[in-house]
Amino acid sequence: MGGKDMSWVAGIDGCRAGWIVVLLQRTQKTWTHQVTLCPKFADILSLDPTPAVIAIDIPIGLLDQPQPGGRACDRQARQLLGRRASSIFTPPTRPMLKATRYEHVRTQGLSIQSFNILPKIREVDQLMIPALQQRVHEAHPELAFLSLAGVPMQYNKKTPKGREERLRILESVFRGMRQAFEDNCRAFKRAEIAMDDLLDAYVLAWTALRISTGQASRVPANPLVDSKGLRMEIWY
Repeated sequence: MGGKDMSWVAGIDGCRAGWIVVLLQRTQKTWTHQVTLCPKFADILSLDPTPAVIAIDIPIGLLDQPQPGGRACDRQARQLLGRRASSIFTPPTRPMLKATRYEHVRTQGLSIQSFNILPKIREVDQLMIPALQQRVHEAHPELAFLSLAGVPMQYNKKTPKGREERLRILESVFRGMRQAFEDNCRAFKRAEIAMDDLLDAYVLAWTALRISTGQASRVPANPLVDSKGLRMEIWY
């Protein structure tokens, strides 16, 4: 199936080999999906079928100067997540995107976790413009699972208990989810994607679906824009 279809949405999560993409089309009774691996963010923007809404786990909209706790959306997301608050990393400021060594930005308060995904943040920031934010939305898997379950997840997503907990939650909205997840785990090498990357992409596809139907929420409710005109917000 090709061409632009407004019923297709996508959940995107970063992985070792680039970006793992769950393309989702849901009707009243069934859901159809495709899982693919995109080496570059630019590849996502030219996907076929073309998703009308994309939810991606990467910071969009960056501060120019460091602030304690990061952007307002980061701070508010942590308040919502409670015990899973540590999963929200403070993003780099836009000037930090030029850094190639951690010691260059460590004194500016950037965590090693944020530095490790800095190349992906830079990759997205280079292509993002305000008009593209009509289709590409920053989201966060743990907020998505919170929205789906009603409570923050109890276990770390990288543990067997954490994977089972999230898979069980996804099964509540996607019939046959467990088999689809297991099939796709076998389809990709562990050197390419981790199992939790795939679970995150699935739940972000659910967030993209909620955005497309006007059911999603965002923090903050009235986001500020950065120096590029990009809204600093997180959808869930």
